[in-house]
Amino acid sequence: MLTMQESVVYQKIIREGLEQGRRYEVKLIVRQLQRHLGKVSTEIQNQIVDLSFTQLEDLGEALLDLKTEADLRTWLSENCD
Repeated sequence: MLTMQESVVYQKIIREGLEQGRRYEVKLIVRQLQRHLGKVSTEIQNQIVDLSFTQLEDLGEALLDLKTEADLRTWLSENCD
């Protein structure tokens, strides 16, 4: 007999919850960057969407040190392979 954690439905719910949380984190970081730096280009927003959870967390910590969109581009090129 399957445990709840092994259930396909349970796994789907967990994956959906994680993805929803990730989308929220991306949205929050983009909003914070726009408030801090001004308008952030669509190109950069797309790069942010592609970041892993760890990279999003790192960017969330680094964003207060960024002064310009060029600083953000540099951060992304140095921290995202």
